[in-house]
Amino acid sequence: MGQTARVSVFVWIAAVSLAAWLWLLLCQGFFWRTDVRLPPRSEPEAWPSVCVVVPARDEAAVLPASLPSLLAQDYPGRAEVFLVDDGSRDGTGALARELARHHGGLPLTVDSPGEPPAGWTGKLWAVRHGIALARVREPDYLLLTDADIAHAPGSLRELVAAARTGGFDVVSLMARLRVESVWERLVVPAFVYFFAQLYPFRRIGRRGSRTTAAAGGCVLLSAETAERARIPDAIRHAVIDDVALARAVQGAGGRVWLGLADRVDSVRPYPGLPDLWRMVSRSAYAQLRHNPLVLAGTVLGLALVYLAPPLALLAGVAVGSGVTAVLGGLAWLVMTGTYIPMLRYYRQPLWLAPLLPFTAFLYLLMTVDSAVQHYRGRGAAWKGRTYARPDTVTEES
Repeated sequence: MGQTARVSVFVWIAAVSLAAWLWLLLCQGFFWRTDVRLPPRSEPEAWPSVCVVVPARDEAAVLPASLPSLLAQDYPGRAEVFLVDDGSRDGTGALARELARHHGGLPLTVDSPGEPPAGWTGKLWAVRHGIALARVREPDYLLLTDADIAHAPGSLRELVAAARTGGFDVVSLMARLRVESVWERLVVPAFVYFFAQLYPFRRIGRRGSRTTAAAGGCVLLSAETAERARIPDAIRHAVIDDVALARAVQGAGGRVWLGLADRVDSVRPYPGLPDLWRMVSRSAYAQLRHNPLVLAGTVLGLALVYLAPPLALLAGVAVGSGVTAVLGGLAWLVMTGTYIPMLRYYRQPLWLAPLLPFTAFLYLLMTVDSAVQHYRGRGAAWKGRTYARPDTVTEES
């Protein structure tokens, strides 16, 4: 009787997991497809002016591979770059000036805003300073891009043409992250896959859709919309600032488009698991709004959706339940199939696809660790700064 009850439980878990995967496959905005790239575009008769704002804190290691690509942009209109040195201790500002002298190209201004006041994250304080410098030039667009992002020569031109043609207030590209080490191969494509599952790109560009997000590494933003949406003041304490920016723009009546990049790449290395662990865990609990109940639901959901299929298959074989094994195997097969397009986008071997449950288990542990670090007072820490929960920050008048 006890054996039968256990088999019945396994069958139900496997069935629910398979049902979840069928729903994700067909009803979650086809999140698994990777063909959402820059929309159709035509070149405007008169090219609008653009100011590029680059917040940078201790970025000397990656700047030689990224900043020259911005300075070398082939853009027909007026454009210039503002690099905001956010209290770097590695000579980031001096290196930026030297790179500009050596490479030439677009005009570069390097400035520093000083330490952020209470209630501001360092990056957004730097972005605020950069936007203030840029507004003196009265640009039509702002390109907010991270210091580790390298752009192909025509990147800015394509972003502006897409925004103008489609009538978008934000055009954002999910930069192609570096995938070279073993751990990067296991973790990085899954990071983008999970992001797309939460924020299906197809829904973001659709009129009337409530789903919105942006990718902070590359955000072209209408300067008029930025002022109307009070960017970045309205999101000054946001740790996940790209999603917060998109929501603020949408709340102000703006249109947002997000897709995968072909010609925008991150040059930042994450060679080992500890590096990737810090990248994910620093903001994972913030994504869950620091809510223990949401954390518990997320852990349960990850276990049911990603861990249950292979475990059900093994359990079914072990206890001789063909139904359990078949249901678990089918769920695992659907999961594997939805991951293959992302691996192809990252030019990775397809044998990594069946390992997604293992990667999901790592993300589960990273999420739990993010919550643990938060309650120890070390949550949302990045480059020497630790940020409080938004609801603990005193609002300024």
